[in-house]
Amino acid sequence: MSMTTVDLLVFGPHPDDIEIGFAGTVALHAARGFRVGLCDLTRGELGSNGTVDDRLAEAEAARAVMGAEWRLNLAWPDGGVYDTPAHVSDVVRLVRAAQPRVVAIPYWHDRHPDHRAASECLSRAVFKAGLRRFDVESPPHKPERVCYYFINDDAPGSSALDVSEVYEKKRQALACHETQFAPTAPDRVRTRLTGSTFRQLIESRDARLGALTGVAYAEGVVVRETILFHDLFGNGMKMGHRRDTADTPGAGSKDEDGR
Repeated sequence: MSMTTVDLLVFGPHPDDIEIGFAGTVALHAARGFRVGLCDLTRGELGSNGTVDDRLAEAEAARAVMGAEWRLNLAWPDGGVYDTPAHVSDVVRLVRAAQPRVVAIPYWHDRHPDHRAASECLSRAVFKAGLRRFDVESPPHKPERVCYYFINDDAPGSSALDVSEVYEKKRQALACHETQFAPTAPDRVRTRLTGSTFRQLIESRDARLGALTGVAYAEGVVVRETILFHDLFGNGMKMGHRRDTADTPGAGSKDEDGR
């Protein structure tokens, strides 16, 4: 699958992490005409169920459900997601090639060591992608915003995206990962993910954030920079228009009335 430039680039440590934390947001933006690219850092080879081939096929099936343009896998070692120069360079090259307006990466607090390490490494790499004197073989690209999404946890005071209209797509994308959530192989083992309560945990988190914001389901995001409101009636986290129709490109670009 050829890689094209995208509006939104989403990174996940393992092949099912984007679906757990951000499938609704991916599907929402794809449905609204934004171009979305996905990148998994590892092939999930340390997972208790499923083979690498299984997991790559499931990830591709989920990509199609969510409507993303493409999905890549950097094949970093599972359990070895470290902030190394080689890993940083992998991400820098991808960001510069894909030229996303917005990048989404895992939130920095999470129960899984790979998720925490991925957040640190990706934060550093996305920053370096904008430095013209870093890896001068490719021109710099600085995304307009870096968002952090939740895989296992959440945080009070996070912003929310209403994903109610595409929530069935999230369910379908998660169901693509059969080896992780509903394995049938003779050598399958029970894990935290195979229990029915894990899917319940995902949905209850999204439903709770939805209830707090007045919708059915919502996914949380965090940004580290201060967001400027022009007045108290504006939408500070508005993602803007598609790249090909925007008068002023960028997440949080102005509405037609100038707000």
